[in-house]
Amino acid sequence: MKKGTTLFLKLAVILMGVPILALCIFLVPELGKVSAELLPEYAFIKYLVFFVFYASAIPFYFALYQSFKLLLYIDKNEAFSQISVKALKKIKYCAITISGFHVLALPLFYLFAEFDDAPGVIFVGLVVPFASMVIAVFAAVLQKLLQEAIDIKSENDLTV
Repeated sequence: MKKGTTLFLKLAVILMGVPILALCIFLVPELGKVSAELLPEYAFIKYLVFFVFYASAIPFYFALYQSFKLLLYIDKNEAFSQISVKALKKIKYCAITISGFHVLALPLFYLFAEFDDAPGVIFVGLVVPFASMVIAVFAAVLQKLLQEAIDIKSENDLTV
C-alpha cells in the first residue's frame, strides 16, 4: 500500500492531541480553581479535578500513539497481523480506563448540579464516559474481526 494513503488519518491523529493538550494546560487548572471556589466545603474537589483530567490524558495519548502505530502497520502491509490486534486491544483498554476515570468524576457533576439546581449537568458529565465506552466497544469489535480474519488467512495459507 502506498505510504500516503493513511497520511490524512495520521495527521488527524496528531491534530486530535493538540486540543487535549491545550485543555490540560489552560482549562484544567481553571476548572480546579472554580470547583474549589464553588464548593469550599469540599476542599479535595480541586485535586479530584486535577487527578481525573490529568490521569485520563495519559491513556488518551497512549491510545493516540497506538492508533498512529496501527496506521504505520497499514502502510507496511502488516494490517492483518497480531501486532495490529495487540494495538487494538491496547486502544480498547485505554478507552475503558478513560471511561473509568470520568465515572469517578460523576459525583463532582452531581455536586455542581445540586449547587446550581441544574440536573442536566449530570448528563453533561456522562458524555465522556459514554463516548469512551463506544470507542472501547468499537475497538473490541474490530479486534475480534481482525483476529478472525487472521485466523482465516492462516488456515488458507496452511491449506495451500
